[in-house]
Amino acid sequence: MQARLTSTLGDGYDQRACSGVSATAGRTTETPRDVNPGAFSSGLLTGLREGVEAALIVSIILAYLGRTGNTRQFGRIWLGTGAAAALSLAVGVAIFATTRELASPYEQLFEGATMLIAAAVVTWMLFWMRRVAAGVKGDLQARVDRALTDGSAWALAILAFTAVIREGIETSLFLVGQANSAEAGAGSVLVGALVGLGVAVLLGYGFYRGSRRINLATFFRLTGIALVFIAAGLLSRAVHELVEAGVVTVGTQAAYDLRSVLPDDESAGNVLGQSLRALFGYSANPEVSTLAVHVTYLVAVLGFYLRPTAPRATATPPAPPSRRTTAAAS
Repeated sequence: MQARLTSTLGDGYDQRACSGVSATAGRTTETPRDVNPGAFSSGLLTGLREGVEAALIVSIILAYLGRTGNTRQFGRIWLGTGAAAALSLAVGVAIFATTRELASPYEQLFEGATMLIAAAVVTWMLFWMRRVAAGVKGDLQARVDRALTDGSAWALAILAFTAVIREGIETSLFLVGQANSAEAGAGSVLVGALVGLGVAVLLGYGFYRGSRRINLATFFRLTGIALVFIAAGLLSRAVHELVEAGVVTVGTQAAYDLRSVLPDDESAGNVLGQSLRALFGYSANPEVSTLAVHVTYLVAVLGFYLRPTAPRATATPPAPPSRRTTAAAS
């Protein structure tokens, strides 16, 4: 982030006089009652999208176990799911706390790297899910069958853990990147993510009960497009942090300046600007390199993401094992 001003500065101190610190520098304090609408919406969308993916995975496994008469194995699924969620939370908290303890320019470097990784991971996961979505159900059912047939007491717990941890780590990285980018709206990102995850849990229960009220293909497609815009914003913010750290030295001049018309920093109090920044990566005064990366990413990734895919043949899962053959797993 931009270099922070210490609390010892006088009230009349001119922030523009600081070398390398703009008038909008500094991280404002977000009180418990303050909610940044853009940051909240960004966290909500991330928590909902990633939470639904994880909930769908768990509901497929539980529903399949229920249909094959293996409800006694539910506890192991919840054990693996809980462990994956706890580890993902710990990773996110550790990364976010570490960022806050670094001094400039290492803070900018670390936050920039975090945003780059978050954008890269989310981009990869969007295309991975788009490619394998049609075969996820059959693959999970086949893995459940193997776990039951092998008779290992921990096989199902490990299956649930490995299936959910990918979504959990991705969510943690993405939320940390959004929190770092949102500055004073970090708390709003977390609140929004928790609300989104709560809604995802309810939807997961509906999936388990066989609800078909949500068109998942449409849901994932629309939320995927929204995540592309958020990832583009993270990527451009990462470039901005690297410019501040002195790593990027090309295209550091301002592309335009709309701070007097539509400011994006929290101190200006412009809700629309803050919302556009959190959701779409809008910047009122971007560097040329930052803007170029933002636009290039959006054009390239949206073009590939919206391109029609050829139907993917899915293998027919083997016949589910009977209760007698799965007795050893208990």
